[in-house]
Amino acid sequence: MPAETVLTEVAASPHILRWIVIIILAALGYTIATVGMKYAALGSLPIATILIVSGFILATVTEVFLLRRGDLTVVYVTIIGVETIMILVAGAMLGEIIDLRRILGAGCVVVGIALCST
Repeated sequence: MPAETVLTEVAASPHILRWIVIIILAALGYTIATVGMKYAALGSLPIATILIVSGFILATVTEVFLLRRGDLTVVYVTIIGVETIMILVAGAMLGEIIDLRRILGAGCVVVGIALCST
């Protein structure tokens, strides 16, 4: 689908924008929980616990909302694609080296997920 068509559909339907925001929130919840797990691995349990619990609560609430209105395979796979990008950014913010190989690998995951979602 050409980019112009996607942008036209998004502009014509505020519901699509709402779906995009909710998918981003679900992916953000999983990303927050994953960052919490990283903090747990580093030994910072109080911060880790707060991040893990709050992240999974956000992910659960938003994903349940999405699953009431969409198919499991499309919803979850789309969330994973967005989460993949967020995890790359979070890793960089935590000081991990994000080289071209990791970026290309994540790109392959996102492209594969996009193929599965359509």
